Amino acid sequence: MSVTLRVRKETHQILRELAARRGVPMTELVEEAVEHLRRQDLLRRGNEDYARLREDPEAWAEELGERKLWESTLMDGLEDDPWEE
Repeated sequence: MSVTLRVRKETHQILRELAARRGVPMTELVEEAVEHLRRQDLLRRGNEDYARLREDPEAWAEELGERKLWESTLMDGLEDDPWEE
């Protein structure tokens, strides 16, 4: 399914030029841009959530405590680090 999206002429020209430079259809370029923005938004919201969490000393201490618990499981039962060369 597809829909029509209205954009300013300048935006359309930029999309056309970028798509031509990359050798992809404009629709693919728009989809990539939207996915990039979606991911940026996800990271921004996560950062905002952590900033709010840090403002609450009790909640932040609890978060740090949980992290410490998880750190103890990183190499649980492994002799060597498989990522080291």
